[in-house]
Amino acid sequence: MSRPKSDYTPPTRQGVSPSTVALPSGPWATVLDFLSERIPAVSRADWAQRMSQGEVLDPQGHPVTPDAAYRPQTKLYYWRALPFEHPVPFEETVVFQDDFLVVADKPHFLSVTPKGRYLQETLLVRLKRKLGIDTLVPMHRIDRETAGLVAFTIQPHTRHAYQALFRDKTVRKTYEAIAPWRADLSLPMVRRSRLAESERFMAMHEVEGEPNAETAIELIDRRGHWGHYRLLPVTGQKHQLRAHLNALGIPILHDQIYPELQPALPPEVAPDFSQPLQLLARMLAFTDPITGEERTFESPCRLSLDIIDTLPD
Repeated sequence: MSRPKSDYTPPTRQGVSPSTVALPSGPWATVLDFLSERIPAVSRADWAQRMSQGEVLDPQGHPVTPDAAYRPQTKLYYWRALPFEHPVPFEETVVFQDDFLVVADKPHFLSVTPKGRYLQETLLVRLKRKLGIDTLVPMHRIDRETAGLVAFTIQPHTRHAYQALFRDKTVRKTYEAIAPWRADLSLPMVRRSRLAESERFMAMHEVEGEPNAETAIELIDRRGHWGHYRLLPVTGQKHQLRAHLNALGIPILHDQIYPELQPALPPEVAPDFSQPLQLLARMLAFTDPITGEERTFESPCRLSLDIIDTLPD
């Protein structure tokens, strides 16, 4: 039996899922008028071309033509397009896969999901293309600059149970970092503080108030003025590990945001891939909510204090 048209799910294209836009009540005579006004980052001519090529669909999956009348209280699907993306010259590795989960080891410089100028060069899109699984959804996120483990769900009906593990703080996460060493910093320690958006673009900082971020910090090894740290976050605030180490006066090596935001390169300039942030999502462990198994996953990547030998004197 075929499913109702209202259950239509648009396919991915080259691993990219479509964006969805709701159509509110308004004065627009045509869909093209609406898209041109509401999403002006794409020119009217480009929208018309996309529509002529069948790249804008109605809720039933039918192509919407450039002269189609505007129908409020419905929705559209369309596929994002970027003129060019600089390839990230590092490969992800699938470290585990079964019927419910995919766990991948993400390289530095690769975003987890499409955002801003990153679309094809994202972990989610790469995995969809590689594995042929359109239903992949990340259980959590790590920063584009951070390397290491990211877990994805496969089955839509189990997604909530897996994502609840992170919401309920029952996932045991282990990170490692290379950062300066301070003789006056007593380790191991637990850093608890309240993190909030700072006035500086993208950055988080500590403020007064009830703590919302907690990280245990241990020293694994030390060489001169540099340390190799193990970080055990209990919470998952934005930039938590980077902000906590920066607040302690030991910002992570090659951090482009802490302590000072480095200027962004123009889109046409290739990124510098030679100095990755020395932060690694090393291990994930949890009790599987579907199978009841104890799951422990480990990144095959390693951080090493040998990197300080490459630093300028």
